[in-house]
Amino acid sequence: MELKELGFDQWFQEKQEVLQKPDCSVARVTAVNRDSYLIRNENSEVLAELAGSFRFAAESTMDFPSVGDWALVQYCNSDTFAIIHGLFPRKSTLRRKAAGRNIDYQMIASNIDVAFILQSCGFDFNLRRLERYLVMAKEGRIEPMLLLTKTDLVSPEYLEQRISEVKQSNLNCRVMALSNKTGFGLDQVRQVLEKGKTYCLLGSSGVGKSTLLNRLVGRHLLETNTVRATDGKGRHTTARRQLIVLDQGAMLVDTPGMRELGNIGVSEAIEESFSDITELSNGCRFTNCTHTTETGCSLLAAVENGVLSHERHQSYLKLLKESEYHEMSYADKRKKDRKFGQFIKSAMKQHKKKSL
Repeated sequence: MELKELGFDQWFQEKQEVLQKPDCSVARVTAVNRDSYLIRNENSEVLAELAGSFRFAAESTMDFPSVGDWALVQYCNSDTFAIIHGLFPRKSTLRRKAAGRNIDYQMIASNIDVAFILQSCGFDFNLRRLERYLVMAKEGRIEPMLLLTKTDLVSPEYLEQRISEVKQSNLNCRVMALSNKTGFGLDQVRQVLEKGKTYCLLGSSGVGKSTLLNRLVGRHLLETNTVRATDGKGRHTTARRQLIVLDQGAMLVDTPGMRELGNIGVSEAIEESFSDITELSNGCRFTNCTHTTETGCSLLAAVENGVLSHERHQSYLKLLKESEYHEMSYADKRKKDRKFGQFIKSAMKQHKKKSL
């Protein structure tokens, strides 16, 4: 297998000319454990760790390797172990606000071409959550596609109603329906997969991500759990993110189910995901309109006239407010982190001088 078959295309090849280090090779990160990594080269997967200089230079968790990253590695122990010395720039990123009160990014995966967003046709179907996934994908320069799963549990009329709701909400993404149980729609998903491209599965626990991956791989590769009949919710089956190469040459990343989908500084992606609202806002009387109480606000008029749903309008405002708040908090946190890092480095230099 050549590196280009793992996604090392012209974009990365051009970066290699500048980044290449003596005695280092190129490999792709396929799994992240707590203190170690799995990398894949032309021949096999190898266990790897970070070089001490790499770890010391990192300013945030965003600087550490993520599944999908391309890395500069040095092999040892007869090529059975590797040290990661550096990373290539990321063509795309899939990230979110870290869960809880911590205002920081959490990397999910990198260098993804297409994000399959899975929602079941029943309990899990939620347009507001789908909007958040779309913002996450577009902020990271990733093409989103919606997969409506578990079609075997609903009638054809109910399925058409769900698809119609997506289209009427102006959610600009391709929609496909499937059933992991009956196999309906799986061929359509397989036709989308292209050799050398990387895809990821996003969605809540229990929507069928691991089952879909098993069907696409053609064998029982990942464990799956049943969901509760009362609310359709499931337990986390996927405990870590990993990149798997399918037999036909496409790559697929399974991800744990996400309960929180906070975003940081994604105003541009929000404008793109809510392009219908962006276009309507051009008719507002004031250029700094907040779209809440102003006279002459075209969004409020659209809601009143039934052109824009109240729910989508509120979702847009909530995402903008949340993004701006987290962005300010993150900027303040980064400022404090840099000052602390500079203090530590200065203290270490002083300690070294006294030791000489």
